[in-house]
Amino acid sequence: MPDIDIDFADRDVILSQLQHRVAKLDTGKKHNTGVYATEIPHNPVDNLSTIEHKTAEERGYFKLDFLNVSIYKDVKDEAHLTELMERTPLWQLLEHADFSDKVFHLSGHNELLRQLKPSSVEQLAATLAIIRPAKRHLASESWETIMKEVWAKPTNGEYYFKKAHAISYATACVIHMNILCDKISSEVSLQAE
Repeated sequence: MPDIDIDFADRDVILSQLQHRVAKLDTGKKHNTGVYATEIPHNPVDNLSTIEHKTAEERGYFKLDFLNVSIYKDVKDEAHLTELMERTPLWQLLEHADFSDKVFHLSGHNELLRQLKPSSVEQLAATLAIIRPAKRHLASESWETIMKEVWAKPTNGEYYFKKAHAISYATACVIHMNILCDKISSEVSLQAE
């Protein structure tokens, strides 16, 4: 059973309202984002699950990943979020490192962005998937080949980005790109006054 990722501007707000147990990694340390909202064997002192999260999944426990995504702090309300998601960003800005290095999940991937030149949410999602080791071999392929192969699960067990996750993160990138452009426009307007 797969887990669910949920983005928050501040995950601690929801965690303070939700009785939960903290997921455990195979190293014995706490999972950075994973929690269980249902009862699971745990240490009563630190609230940490006593079962490693992959084993817990095999036993039918359902993990939620509550992620801190700071870009949402700049979203005013639901209407603003919808507008930011639906507005077509200036895709060409991703070819400039000084811009792309500021964008959620894209920092440090300037060469790939310049090479692929994504111009849609679907292409940006595929670009995010190519960042993962299992799909890097697709970086020099055509968009037609990339779209045919990027979502295929590797047979050797290598980590890859599932399409649903990649689309979600690409949408978050679009939101962030539009927020950054709005900030730049505001700064230019203020300087012009």
